[in-house]
Order: sequence, then structure tokens, then C-alpha cells
Amino acid sequence: MASPAAVENLPPPLNSSAEQPPLFDGTTKLYTCYTCPFAQRVWITRNYKGLQDKIKLVPLNLQDRPAWYKEKVYPMNKVPALEHNGKIIGESLDLVKYVDSNFEGPSLFPEDPEKKKFGKELWSYVDEFIKIVFTSFKGEGPKECGPAFDHLESALGKFEDGPFFLGQFSGVDIAYIPFVERFQIFLSEAFKYDITAGRPKLAAWIEEMNKIDAYKQTKTDPKELVEFYNKRFTAQQ
Repeated sequence: MASPAAVENLPPPLNSSAEQPPLFDGTTKLYTCYTCPFAQRVWITRNYKGLQDKIKLVPLNLQDRPAWYKEKVYPMNKVPALEHNGKIIGESLDLVKYVDSNFEGPSLFPEDPEKKKFGKELWSYVDEFIKIVFTSFKGEGPKECGPAFDHLESALGKFEDGPFFLGQFSGVDIAYIPFVERFQIFLSEAFKYDITAGRPKLAAWIEEMNKIDAYKQTKTDPKELVEFYNKRFTAQQ
């Protein structure tokens, strides 16, 4: 069995009083936030491909973000953003593919035509999945988002050569896991709803994901998450 990867010593987040790291100095940087699920996708990709020494993390405090980030780095003022080869690239799903194509390490997208096709379908469904579940937090929760988790359960049964969406671990798993991680915690806490009940494949997938070091090291603190989501959703009701 492979020995677990060394836990990375993470740099502290930069706030509004922090100095800007040099821009376009030849270092590839991932501007991120440790608690953002979109940024987490690219962080997992970097880790899985073994690029810890090639792509430097520049974490930001999004509640108190530095003005230089919007002014000089990324006018969209969102994370993630990647500084590479003299340019800044954004959007998490685009970046998962970009890092996969432009850096060494195991490929995250299978060549098999059937898996490719199904992967594209799941890739296009992920935004809808996220929207359905987030919307349900402001309404009746489980009743509204149950079908979205059923969709994942059914998708996980498509290939039998492994417990992941495309059988083997791929970029599709990376697209979903940061959100499933958060949804599982919050639905359990706020609605006493277990997303894995009656969904054995989803339960097995989460269990297998939790064995992957590249992902494990990026997981968010459940207590902080519940606090954040409570503020964000229940305050509006």
C-alpha cells in the first residue's frame, strides 16, 4: 500500500495589509482560499499530479482581501486564479483541465470514448447540481435536493472498473467532491439528512475519496463550514 504523502506546510492567508508577492517572476502561483470549494478543485488537481514544488499556493483571506489582488493580479477578484507563463487564468473547471494538460503527472481525463462522453455529461451537470442543492438550503432541503443526489448515485453505477464516476479517479470526481463534502456536512447538521442513506454507491465514493491524500489535505473544517453556511442561508429565511 502506498505510504501517505507528506502533509504540506501551508502558508498563512494574505489579508489587506499583506504585501503583494512578485508578479510574473517565473514562479507559477495558485491564488486560492483554503475554504473555497471552487479553489479546492484546483488545489486537489495540483496535489494529485504531484506539483507541490511546481505550483506555489498563494492563499487569500476573502473576508479581508488585499486590494492589489483585484487591481494588479485578477480584475475578477475571485479565486482560484493561476499565474503561469506570463498570464493569469481563472475559472476552476477550466483550471482543472489547464493544469492537467500543461503540467506533468498522472492524467485526469480518460481516453476511452465512452468514458470521455459520460465525463462531459457529468462535467456539464455539476453547476446545475450545485445550484439545486444551494437553493434547497433556503427551502425544504432534502425534499428539494434528494433527486440531485439520486442522479449522482445513478451516475456512479455506470462503470464497474472502480468506485469513481468514470470507474477510475478523474477530473470529474474533483469537480464534485468539494461540494459534496460541504453538502454532506451541512445537510446532516441543519436538516438531520444523511445524503448516503439508501445510496450505497455515493457512500462508497465518499469513502474512497477520503483515502486520497491529494484530497484529504484540502478538506475544510466542518465546524467552520456549518457556521459559515448557517450565517449565509438560515439568516435569510
